[in-house]
Amino acid sequence: MSTLATNAITDASGGTTATINGYTPTMSNMAGRNRIINGDMRIDQRNAGAAVTVNTGNAFYSVDRYFGAGTNSAGVFTIQQSSTAPAGFNSSALITVTTSATPSGTDNYRFNQAVEGLNVADLNWGSANAQAVTLSFWVRSSLTGTFGGALQNSDKSRTYPFSYTISSADTWEQKTITVSGDTTGAWLTTNGIGVLVVWCLGAADRLGTAGSWSSTRYDGATGQTNLISTNGATLYITGVQLEAGSVATPFEHRQYGQELALCQRYYENNYPTGVAVGSVVGDNASIGLSYRSGVSTPYFAFIFQTRKRSSPTLTAWNGVTGASGTWRGSGSTNEATTLLGNEVSFSALTAQTDSLIRSGFYEASSEL
Repeated sequence: MSTLATNAITDASGGTTATINGYTPTMSNMAGRNRIINGDMRIDQRNAGAAVTVNTGNAFYSVDRYFGAGTNSAGVFTIQQSSTAPAGFNSSALITVTTSATPSGTDNYRFNQAVEGLNVADLNWGSANAQAVTLSFWVRSSLTGTFGGALQNSDKSRTYPFSYTISSADTWEQKTITVSGDTTGAWLTTNGIGVLVVWCLGAADRLGTAGSWSSTRYDGATGQTNLISTNGATLYITGVQLEAGSVATPFEHRQYGQELALCQRYYENNYPTGVAVGSVVGDNASIGLSYRSGVSTPYFAFIFQTRKRSSPTLTAWNGVTGASGTWRGSGSTNEATTLLGNEVSFSALTAQTDSLIRSGFYEASSEL
Protein backbone atom coordinates (compact mmCIF):
# COMPACT_ATOMS: atom_id res chain seq x y z
CA MET A 1 0.00 0.00 0.00
CA SER A 2 1.40 3.40 -0.97
CA THR A 3 0.57 7.00 -0.08
CA LEU A 4 0.21 9.86 -2.55
CA ALA A 5 0.97 13.31 -1.15
CA THR A 6 0.15 16.14 -3.53
CA ASN A 7 -1.33 19.62 -3.52
CA ALA A 8 -3.45 19.24 -6.65
CA ILE A 9 -4.80 16.70 -9.11
CA THR A 10 -5.94 18.17 -12.43
CA ASP A 11 -6.80 16.84 -15.84
CA ALA A 12 -4.27 16.81 -18.67
CA SER A 13 -5.13 20.39 -19.67
CA GLY A 14 -4.85 21.70 -16.12
CA GLY A 15 -8.65 22.02 -15.70
CA THR A 16 -11.08 20.58 -13.19
CA THR A 17 -12.49 17.52 -14.98
CA ALA A 18 -10.07 14.83 -13.77
CA THR A 19 -11.82 11.64 -12.66
CA ILE A 20 -11.07 9.21 -9.84
CA ASN A 21 -12.76 5.82 -10.27
CA GLY A 22 -15.06 7.47 -12.80
CA TYR A 23 -16.08 10.24 -10.41
CA THR A 24 -15.28 13.92 -10.95
CA PRO A 25 -14.52 15.65 -7.63
CA THR A 26 -15.26 19.39 -7.52
CA MET A 27 -15.78 21.96 -4.80
CA SER A 28 -19.51 21.14 -4.99
CA ASN A 29 -19.22 17.37 -4.55
CA MET A 30 -20.05 17.35 -0.84
CA ALA A 31 -23.43 16.29 0.51
CA GLY A 32 -26.07 18.92 -0.06
CA ARG A 33 -24.71 20.08 -3.40
CA ASN A 34 -28.09 19.70 -5.12
CA ARG A 35 -30.17 22.84 -4.55
CA ILE A 36 -33.23 21.12 -6.04
CA ILE A 37 -35.51 19.29 -3.60
CA ASN A 38 -37.20 16.06 -4.71
CA GLY A 39 -35.14 15.99 -7.89
CA ASP A 40 -35.96 12.32 -8.38
CA MET A 41 -39.73 12.98 -8.07
CA ARG A 42 -40.26 10.24 -5.46
CA ILE A 43 -42.18 12.37 -2.92
CA ASP A 44 -45.83 13.08 -3.75
CA GLN A 45 -47.56 13.96 -0.49
CA ARG A 46 -50.59 15.72 -1.97
CA ASN A 47 -51.68 13.47 -4.79
CA ALA A 48 -50.21 9.97 -4.22
CA GLY A 49 -49.63 9.59 -7.95
CA ALA A 50 -52.92 11.09 -9.14
CA ALA A 51 -52.84 13.54 -12.04
CA VAL A 52 -53.20 17.29 -11.44
CA THR A 53 -54.88 19.29 -14.20
CA VAL A 54 -53.23 22.60 -15.08
CA ASN A 55 -55.18 25.26 -16.97
CA THR A 56 -55.33 28.96 -16.12
CA GLY A 57 -53.36 29.71 -12.96
CA ASN A 58 -49.93 29.83 -11.42
CA ALA A 59 -49.62 27.15 -8.75
CA PHE A 60 -50.96 23.70 -9.51
CA TYR A 61 -48.76 21.50 -7.31
CA SER A 62 -48.00 17.96 -8.39
CA VAL A 63 -45.06 15.94 -7.02
CA ASP A 64 -43.59 17.81 -4.07
CA ARG A 65 -41.91 21.17 -4.78
CA TYR A 66 -42.99 21.28 -8.44
CA PHE A 67 -45.92 23.22 -9.81
CA GLY A 68 -47.48 23.78 -13.20
CA ALA A 69 -48.76 27.09 -14.52
CA GLY A 70 -50.72 28.25 -17.54
CA THR A 71 -52.12 31.60 -18.64
CA ASN A 72 -54.58 30.51 -21.30
CA SER A 73 -57.42 28.11 -20.51
CA ALA A 74 -57.42 26.98 -24.15
CA GLY A 75 -54.37 24.87 -23.41
CA VAL A 76 -54.55 22.22 -20.67
CA PHE A 77 -52.00 19.72 -19.40
CA THR A 78 -51.70 17.29 -16.51
CA ILE A 79 -48.79 16.47 -14.21
CA GLN A 80 -48.44 13.29 -12.22
CA GLN A 81 -45.87 11.04 -10.65
CA SER A 82 -44.88 8.17 -12.94
CA SER A 83 -42.94 4.95 -12.45
CA THR A 84 -41.39 5.35 -15.90
CA ALA A 85 -37.80 6.34 -15.20
CA PRO A 86 -34.22 5.87 -16.47
CA ALA A 87 -31.79 3.44 -14.86
CA GLY A 88 -30.93 4.52 -11.33
CA PHE A 89 -34.31 6.18 -10.70
CA ASN A 90 -37.76 4.89 -9.75
CA SER A 91 -39.97 7.91 -10.41
CA SER A 92 -40.45 10.82 -12.77
CA ALA A 93 -42.89 13.66 -13.34
CA LEU A 94 -45.09 13.00 -16.37
CA ILE A 95 -46.54 15.99 -18.21
CA THR A 96 -49.32 15.20 -20.71
CA VAL A 97 -51.09 17.67 -22.99
CA THR A 98 -54.82 16.98 -22.75
CA THR A 99 -56.06 20.01 -24.71
CA SER A 100 -53.66 21.47 -27.25
CA ALA A 101 -53.37 25.15 -28.11
CA THR A 102 -51.13 27.36 -30.21
CA PRO A 103 -49.67 30.00 -27.86
CA SER A 104 -50.37 33.60 -28.87
CA GLY A 105 -50.10 36.99 -27.22
CA THR A 106 -48.89 36.50 -23.64
CA ASP A 107 -49.81 32.79 -23.39
CA ASN A 108 -47.27 30.64 -21.59
CA TYR A 109 -47.24 27.19 -20.01
CA ARG A 110 -44.62 26.09 -17.49
CA PHE A 111 -43.35 23.38 -15.15
CA ASN A 112 -41.38 24.93 -12.28
CA GLN A 113 -39.53 24.60 -9.01
CA ALA A 114 -38.79 27.60 -6.79
CA VAL A 115 -35.53 27.32 -4.82
CA GLU A 116 -35.45 29.15 -1.49
CA GLY A 117 -33.01 32.04 -1.24
CA LEU A 118 -31.40 30.62 1.89
CA ASN A 119 -30.33 27.60 -0.17
CA VAL A 120 -28.57 29.59 -2.90
CA ALA A 121 -27.15 32.50 -0.90
CA ASP A 122 -23.60 31.17 -1.30
CA LEU A 123 -23.79 31.57 -5.08
CA ASN A 124 -23.37 35.34 -4.59
CA TRP A 125 -25.56 36.19 -7.57
CA GLY A 126 -25.97 39.91 -8.08
CA SER A 127 -22.31 40.53 -7.18
CA ALA A 128 -18.88 40.40 -8.80
CA ASN A 129 -18.31 37.07 -7.02
CA ALA A 130 -21.24 35.32 -8.68
CA GLN A 131 -20.64 31.58 -9.17
CA ALA A 132 -21.56 29.54 -12.21
CA VAL A 133 -24.10 26.74 -11.77
CA THR A 134 -24.89 23.59 -13.70
CA LEU A 135 -28.43 22.31 -14.21
CA SER A 136 -28.73 18.67 -15.20
CA PHE A 137 -31.78 16.43 -15.64
CA TRP A 138 -33.11 13.39 -17.44
CA VAL A 139 -35.88 13.93 -19.98
CA ARG A 140 -38.03 11.82 -22.30
CA SER A 141 -40.66 13.08 -24.73
CA SER A 142 -42.98 11.87 -27.45
CA LEU A 143 -41.71 14.85 -29.48
CA THR A 144 -38.23 15.64 -30.74
CA GLY A 145 -36.57 18.97 -31.38
CA THR A 146 -35.27 21.92 -29.40
CA PHE A 147 -36.95 22.62 -26.07
CA GLY A 148 -36.48 25.51 -23.68
CA GLY A 149 -36.53 26.75 -20.13
CA ALA A 150 -35.10 29.49 -17.95
CA LEU A 151 -33.60 30.46 -14.62
CA GLN A 152 -35.25 33.53 -13.07
CA ASN A 153 -35.01 35.71 -9.98
CA SER A 154 -37.99 36.36 -7.70
CA ASP A 155 -39.50 39.26 -9.66
CA LYS A 156 -38.40 37.88 -13.05
CA SER A 157 -36.36 41.00 -13.78
CA ARG A 158 -33.30 38.79 -14.43
CA THR A 159 -33.68 35.69 -16.57
CA TYR A 160 -31.42 33.22 -18.33
CA PRO A 161 -33.18 31.29 -21.13
CA PHE A 162 -31.67 27.92 -21.98
CA SER A 163 -32.32 25.28 -24.63
CA TYR A 164 -31.82 21.54 -24.90
CA THR A 165 -32.36 19.07 -27.72
CA ILE A 166 -34.36 15.84 -27.58
CA SER A 167 -32.97 13.65 -30.35
CA SER A 168 -35.07 10.48 -30.09
CA ALA A 169 -38.75 10.17 -29.24
CA ASP A 170 -39.75 8.17 -26.16
CA THR A 171 -36.10 7.70 -25.13
CA TRP A 172 -34.43 8.86 -21.92
CA GLU A 173 -31.68 11.43 -22.48
CA GLN A 174 -29.66 13.38 -19.92
CA LYS A 175 -29.25 17.11 -20.46
CA THR A 176 -26.68 19.47 -18.94
CA ILE A 177 -26.82 23.27 -18.99
CA THR A 178 -24.03 25.41 -17.48
CA VAL A 179 -25.05 28.94 -16.53
CA SER A 180 -22.66 31.77 -15.71
CA GLY A 181 -23.39 33.48 -12.40
CA ASP A 182 -25.37 36.71 -12.75
CA THR A 183 -23.28 39.65 -11.55
CA THR A 184 -26.19 42.11 -11.55
CA GLY A 185 -29.81 42.20 -10.47
CA ALA A 186 -31.53 41.53 -7.15
CA TRP A 187 -31.33 37.94 -5.92
CA LEU A 188 -33.05 37.07 -2.64
CA THR A 189 -30.99 35.27 0.00
CA THR A 190 -33.85 35.08 2.51
CA ASN A 191 -36.73 32.59 2.77
CA GLY A 192 -38.27 33.98 -0.42
CA ILE A 193 -37.65 32.78 -3.98
CA GLY A 194 -33.92 32.68 -4.63
CA VAL A 195 -33.98 31.04 -8.07
CA LEU A 196 -36.95 29.86 -10.11
CA VAL A 197 -36.19 26.95 -12.46
CA VAL A 198 -38.60 26.82 -15.41
CA TRP A 199 -39.20 24.22 -18.10
CA CYS A 200 -41.23 25.99 -20.77
CA LEU A 201 -44.04 23.89 -22.28
CA GLY A 202 -45.20 26.61 -24.64
CA ALA A 203 -45.03 30.39 -25.04
CA ALA A 204 -45.52 33.07 -27.64
CA ASP A 205 -43.83 36.27 -26.47
CA ARG A 206 -41.60 35.21 -23.57
CA LEU A 207 -38.92 33.43 -25.59
CA GLY A 208 -35.38 34.78 -25.73
CA THR A 209 -32.00 33.87 -27.14
CA ALA A 210 -30.57 30.99 -25.13
CA GLY A 211 -27.28 31.29 -23.30
CA SER A 212 -27.15 34.76 -21.77
CA TRP A 213 -28.64 36.83 -18.96
CA SER A 214 -31.34 39.38 -19.72
CA SER A 215 -33.36 42.01 -17.88
CA THR A 216 -36.43 40.88 -19.86
CA ARG A 217 -38.65 38.10 -18.58
CA TYR A 218 -38.10 34.99 -20.67
CA ASP A 219 -39.65 31.61 -19.84
CA GLY A 220 -38.03 29.68 -22.68
CA ALA A 221 -35.80 29.85 -25.75
CA THR A 222 -36.45 31.31 -29.17
CA GLY A 223 -37.33 28.60 -31.69
CA GLN A 224 -38.24 26.01 -29.06
CA THR A 225 -40.78 23.23 -29.58
CA ASN A 226 -44.08 24.07 -27.85
CA LEU A 227 -45.25 20.86 -26.23
CA ILE A 228 -48.68 22.40 -25.55
CA SER A 229 -49.36 22.61 -29.30
CA THR A 230 -49.58 18.82 -29.73
CA ASN A 231 -52.53 17.03 -28.20
CA GLY A 232 -51.46 13.93 -26.29
CA ALA A 233 -47.79 14.96 -26.26
CA THR A 234 -45.83 13.74 -23.23
CA LEU A 235 -42.74 14.92 -21.40
CA TYR A 236 -41.10 13.04 -18.52
CA ILE A 237 -38.54 14.70 -16.24
CA THR A 238 -36.44 13.32 -13.36
CA GLY A 239 -32.94 13.41 -11.90
CA VAL A 240 -32.99 17.20 -11.64
CA GLN A 241 -29.88 18.72 -10.09
CA LEU A 242 -28.79 22.34 -9.73
CA GLU A 243 -25.29 22.72 -8.31
CA ALA A 244 -22.48 25.24 -8.05
CA GLY A 245 -19.71 24.92 -10.62
CA SER A 246 -19.39 24.21 -14.31
CA VAL A 247 -19.37 20.40 -14.04
CA ALA A 248 -22.44 18.15 -13.73
CA THR A 249 -21.72 15.61 -11.00
CA PRO A 250 -23.64 12.37 -10.43
CA PHE A 251 -27.15 12.89 -9.05
CA GLU A 252 -27.21 13.24 -5.27
CA HIS A 253 -29.45 10.45 -3.97
CA ARG A 254 -30.55 11.42 -0.48
CA GLN A 255 -32.19 9.03 1.97
CA TYR A 256 -35.98 8.96 1.76
CA GLY A 257 -36.42 10.46 5.23
CA GLN A 258 -34.06 13.32 4.41
CA GLU A 259 -35.86 14.12 1.16
CA LEU A 260 -39.27 13.97 2.84
CA ALA A 261 -38.17 16.35 5.60
CA LEU A 262 -36.82 18.80 3.02
CA CYS A 263 -40.20 18.72 1.26
CA GLN A 264 -42.09 19.15 4.53
CA ARG A 265 -40.45 22.53 5.15
CA TYR A 266 -42.84 23.74 2.45
CA TYR A 267 -45.76 21.32 2.70
CA GLU A 268 -47.02 18.51 4.91
CA ASN A 269 -50.21 16.65 5.78
CA ASN A 270 -51.10 13.84 8.15
CA TYR A 271 -52.68 11.43 5.70
CA PRO A 272 -51.09 7.97 5.59
CA THR A 273 -48.29 7.62 3.05
CA GLY A 274 -49.73 6.93 -0.38
CA VAL A 275 -53.14 8.44 0.40
CA ALA A 276 -54.13 11.62 -1.46
CA VAL A 277 -55.51 14.69 0.31
CA GLY A 278 -59.31 14.61 0.46
CA SER A 279 -59.55 10.82 0.40
CA VAL A 280 -62.25 9.08 2.43
CA VAL A 281 -60.35 6.95 4.94
CA GLY A 282 -62.53 6.99 8.08
CA ASP A 283 -61.73 8.17 11.59
CA ASN A 284 -59.27 5.54 12.71
CA ALA A 285 -56.24 6.86 10.82
CA SER A 286 -56.86 10.51 11.66
CA ILE A 287 -55.60 12.76 14.43
CA GLY A 288 -57.62 13.24 17.59
CA LEU A 289 -57.64 16.48 19.59
CA SER A 290 -59.26 16.74 23.03
CA TYR A 291 -61.10 19.90 24.10
CA ARG A 292 -61.67 21.20 27.61
CA SER A 293 -65.29 21.41 28.73
CA GLY A 294 -66.77 24.89 28.49
CA VAL A 295 -64.31 26.44 26.05
CA SER A 296 -63.78 26.26 22.31
CA THR A 297 -60.00 26.18 22.19
CA PRO A 298 -57.77 23.11 22.49
CA TYR A 299 -55.54 22.70 25.51
CA PHE A 300 -52.55 21.72 23.38
CA ALA A 301 -51.15 22.52 19.96
CA PHE A 302 -50.14 20.02 17.32
CA ILE A 303 -46.44 20.23 16.45
CA PHE A 304 -45.57 20.07 12.75
CA GLN A 305 -43.37 17.25 11.55
CA THR A 306 -40.91 19.84 10.18
CA ARG A 307 -40.57 23.53 10.93
CA LYS A 308 -42.10 25.49 8.06
CA ARG A 309 -40.48 28.10 5.84
CA SER A 310 -43.10 30.60 7.05
CA SER A 311 -46.50 30.51 8.75
CA PRO A 312 -48.42 28.10 6.52
CA THR A 313 -51.88 28.12 5.01
CA LEU A 314 -53.82 25.49 6.97
CA THR A 315 -56.78 23.40 5.83
CA ALA A 316 -58.86 20.94 7.84
CA TRP A 317 -60.04 17.75 6.10
CA ASN A 318 -62.73 15.28 7.09
CA GLY A 319 -61.64 11.65 6.87
CA VAL A 320 -65.22 10.36 6.69
CA THR A 321 -66.73 12.70 4.10
CA GLY A 322 -63.52 13.75 2.34
CA ALA A 323 -64.63 17.39 2.55
CA SER A 324 -62.46 20.32 3.59
CA GLY A 325 -63.25 22.63 6.48
CA THR A 326 -64.66 20.10 8.94
CA TRP A 327 -63.55 17.51 11.46
CA ARG A 328 -65.60 14.78 13.09
CA GLY A 329 -67.00 15.56 16.53
CA SER A 330 -69.24 14.01 19.15
CA GLY A 331 -72.13 11.95 17.83
CA SER A 332 -70.35 11.52 14.50
CA THR A 333 -71.17 15.11 13.54
CA ASN A 334 -69.18 17.06 10.98
CA GLU A 335 -68.10 20.23 12.75
CA ALA A 336 -66.80 23.33 11.03
CA THR A 337 -63.15 23.62 12.04
CA THR A 338 -60.62 26.42 11.71
CA LEU A 339 -56.89 25.78 12.04
CA LEU A 340 -54.57 28.56 13.26
CA GLY A 341 -50.81 28.29 13.58
CA ASN A 342 -47.25 29.44 12.91
CA GLU A 343 -44.11 27.78 11.53
CA VAL A 344 -43.94 25.32 14.42
CA SER A 345 -47.48 24.34 15.48
CA PHE A 346 -51.21 24.89 15.07
CA SER A 347 -54.43 24.87 17.10
CA ALA A 348 -57.94 23.85 16.07
CA LEU A 349 -61.09 25.86 16.75
CA THR A 350 -64.66 24.59 16.49
CA ALA A 351 -68.03 25.91 17.61
CA GLN A 352 -68.48 23.09 20.14
CA THR A 353 -67.62 23.35 23.84
CA ASP A 354 -67.65 19.74 25.06
CA SER A 355 -64.52 17.76 25.90
CA LEU A 356 -64.88 14.91 23.43
CA ILE A 357 -62.37 13.97 20.76
CA ARG A 358 -62.30 15.72 17.40
CA SER A 359 -60.70 13.71 14.63
CA GLY A 360 -59.60 14.85 11.24
CA PHE A 361 -56.78 15.52 8.85
CA TYR A 362 -54.85 18.67 8.05
CA GLU A 363 -52.54 20.06 5.41
CA ALA A 364 -50.11 22.91 5.88
CA SER A 365 -48.56 24.77 2.95
CA SER A 366 -45.84 27.42 3.02
CA GLU A 367 -44.75 27.04 -0.59
CA LEU A 368 -42.69 29.77 -2.22
